[in-house]
Amino acid sequence: MTTTTADAAVDEPSVRKNSPGAARGPRRTGRIRRIGLPYLLLLPALLLELLVHLVPMVIGMVMSFKELTQFYIRDWGTAPWSGLDNYTMSVDFDAPVGEALLHSFFVTCVFTVLSVGICWLLGTAAAIYMQDVFRGRGLLRAVFLVPYALPVYAAVITWAFMFQHDNGLVNHVLHDQLGLTDKPSFWLIGDNSFVALLTVSVWKGWPFAFLIVMAGLQNIPRELYEAASLDGAGLWQQLRRITLPSLRPVNQVLVLVLFLWTFNDFNTPYVLFGKAAPEAADLISIHIYQSSFVTWNFGAGSAMSVLLLLFLLVVTGVYLALTSRGRKAADV
Repeated sequence: MTTTTADAAVDEPSVRKNSPGAARGPRRTGRIRRIGLPYLLLLPALLLELLVHLVPMVIGMVMSFKELTQFYIRDWGTAPWSGLDNYTMSVDFDAPVGEALLHSFFVTCVFTVLSVGICWLLGTAAAIYMQDVFRGRGLLRAVFLVPYALPVYAAVITWAFMFQHDNGLVNHVLHDQLGLTDKPSFWLIGDNSFVALLTVSVWKGWPFAFLIVMAGLQNIPRELYEAASLDGAGLWQQLRRITLPSLRPVNQVLVLVLFLWTFNDFNTPYVLFGKAAPEAADLISIHIYQSSFVTWNFGAGSAMSVLLLLFLLVVTGVYLALTSRGRKAADV
């Protein structure tokens, strides 16, 4: 039986349509669309990230190599290049500028270690306590999260009023009611300013640790605690052998985030003390602000900011390397 030319012409499109190559083309196009769609949706966020963070960062680095003072504010591009003079002045610890920066760095390190440690301790203790079922647990959880939910400026301003010398609530409780001090204390000036700053930082930071640890505790099977209890393990042994090892990945991320937030905290000291923080509470963020916007030396302030960025990058890299090595050793 022979096939005519017309029949062959009619059958050829159907053969092409049903061929494997023809089916592979639309399938490949659909796969490309599915793979490219997430990147297309992320493109606006990446552009905004570039605009909001990376561009100012690059401009700040350029400014750190310029002699940018109040005389060149109107047209900062005309400021003369100073090379590494701003960096040399910042790290010259025998000079007044470098000595003040070193003192601020030391205060910030002590403040960060204490704040992060206390926040983690309070958050972990509260999260472990909240694992037991009791009446009013949901209400207590909500109360614990109030400092984290409040706006930072409203919360710190409230604390500033509470730390007032004459009519503040802190002096009223400690001195008038409890009699723990001989006279009302000055909390916003002098050495007590460090205690006030640390108190506010812990108060508004520990609920975040509580929230993260509480979420991490949900992934620990209850059967582990039941088996440990049957084996005679007490509360402290369960905490050491089960809870803390299981929370290690969560705590690694939590400590890093708290460290970066606390070390870079600017809102708390600025709202609590104003533009000029006391020497005992001179955090490096407010110190850089004073060097830039109070003394009008934006070149030196930019150099200090770049040095701070490099320090945080080094600390973060070392921390991630140590934690990843410890995680691999634990897995082995």
